[in-house]
Amino acid sequence: MKMQKNNSSQYAIMLCVVIILFQTCLTEVFAQSDEKQILKIREVSNEALKTYENELFLSFLTEDVLITTGNGTLIAGKESLRKYIADTGKSKKYWIRTPDEVKINEVKGLAWETGIWKAYDPEQGDTPVTGGKYSAMWTKQSGVWQIKSQLFVSLE
Repeated sequence: MKMQKNNSSQYAIMLCVVIILFQTCLTEVFAQSDEKQILKIREVSNEALKTYENELFLSFLTEDVLITTGNGTLIAGKESLRKYIADTGKSKKYWIRTPDEVKINEVKGLAWETGIWKAYDPEQGDTPVTGGKYSAMWTKQSGVWQIKSQLFVSLE
């Protein structure tokens, strides 16, 4: 009888360990998937900026997005950003953001991205004209990641 009880306990413990390992692996797979989604969106967003496809770029932002530009200008909302872009006139400048880190909170549907940004003006060559550090807050709504806010700091 004692042997049966001991085997049952060992079985229960092993089952718990397997369940915990499975949940941990599953969480990592989904987090990695979310991270890959964000990195892909960032890549497409960079390309949209480089090719001046502003509406495609704007599609990756929430309607109430908050942007703090490298010089500290706060832009509130997608419509304000659309106007800000239009007001730049014939500027050929574009920005490339290169992520260093992406952290996901699956429970809250939020992510944190941080990295470096560079601004380019093709009329001045291939060398960046300015740059610095950035951070972005992402939110997952209806299964889609979008940028909720971004902070850019000019350091170069």
